[in-house]
Amino acid sequence: MTPTLLRSTVCRERDFRAGWYLRWKDKIAAGSSALSSDQQATWGAVWAGMVQGKWMHRKLWEWCAISQALDERGMLGHGKTGMGFAVGLEPLTSLFAAQGCRIVASDYSGEDADANWSSTGQMGASLSAVHWPGLISEAEFRARVSYKNVDMRDLSALPRGNLDFLWSSCSFEHLGNLDKGLQFVRNALDCLRPGGIAIHTTEYNVSSNDKTVERGGSVIYRRKDIEQFDRSLRLIGCAIEELDFEAGAEPHDMAFDYPPYYSHGRQHIKLSLDGYISTSMLLIIRKGV
Repeated sequence: MTPTLLRSTVCRERDFRAGWYLRWKDKIAAGSSALSSDQQATWGAVWAGMVQGKWMHRKLWEWCAISQALDERGMLGHGKTGMGFAVGLEPLTSLFAAQGCRIVASDYSGEDADANWSSTGQMGASLSAVHWPGLISEAEFRARVSYKNVDMRDLSALPRGNLDFLWSSCSFEHLGNLDKGLQFVRNALDCLRPGGIAIHTTEYNVSSNDKTVERGGSVIYRRKDIEQFDRSLRLIGCAIEELDFEAGAEPHDMAFDYPPYYSHGRQHIKLSLDGYISTSMLLIIRKGV
């Protein structure tokens, strides 16, 4: 019997009990380092969920879901090439390199980059900055990983058709508006070989399929935006795999976190964001052959 693969899906409470989530969470936790005081405000709750099991945190879900989706599709191993966009200080570059992949890690530090990302410890500005030494030695990391400064709004300088996979973790919703984010996702497919896999997570609106945040520093995609995007991808021979919009109805799917976050005893799976209830959504896109 063929095992069921992870779908393009919404972050749900039940996922935090799943074997795939626990497996990758433990791998990442085993390679984590102590946070600096500057990083604690942004990443402290994620680390508490990863190492101490204190929080069910959607960011940790994103890292685990991206890893699982790539692994199930045979992308994590020797001979595979991948690229991460806006990798910040996330563990995935090191995690995938440790599996034998050759990785291009990228982030953006141009003059018009959001200063908040750098000041809150979310931007990876160099090869050494994105290395997790607990996951892979420095020698192996430097042998398998390169770094590029890449503006996600302009991918024209990137090579075409030479990657097996690519990924981003809640990044393309920060490109200015709904259309600009999806344009990046479409343009990035040009970097893949035929049959390649793109994995992205983004903000998803679970409280409205009508009104949403359409422009600004962080937009929130609706079901109809994702479904329309899938239809547009079909016109260029690509597709989002098995869309599943079911948002879950367990206690922590309904008891959303709200500002100031982490201060109400609620898990950080769903959250109040600009007047909507939002969570992370995983998109698995396959490029046609």
